[in-house]
Amino acid sequence: MKILSGILILITAFLSFKHGYEGLTMKVKPEQAEMMSGLGISRTAGIIISILSIAVGFMVLFPQTFFAGNLINAAMILLIMALALKTGNFKLALIEIPFLLMPLVMIWLGYPLKN
Repeated sequence: MKILSGILILITAFLSFKHGYEGLTMKVKPEQAEMMSGLGISRTAGIIISILSIAVGFMVLFPQTFFAGNLINAAMILLIMALALKTGNFKLALIEIPFLLMPLVMIWLGYPLKN
């Protein structure tokens, strides 16, 4: 279980840094920009989400902030799912389900190097 938790932490940190960096440097692919505008996410909100994403990447690496980082990550994913459902984009909402489960499973497994 500790190995699985460690792998999930590395995946989460990598994806958080990658998405946060892309959002801040405007290296967003056209389909990602179209998705964000379709969900009603402005450029300013996109920057805030990118900063939060980078913060989550750091938070999951440390046991003191592990729970809070996963909670913020789950909340951001849930927000994207809610916006997708609001606009009728059911496919996007379904695609986000595994990404919502990942922080929840990580919370359940706990931080692998604690104790």
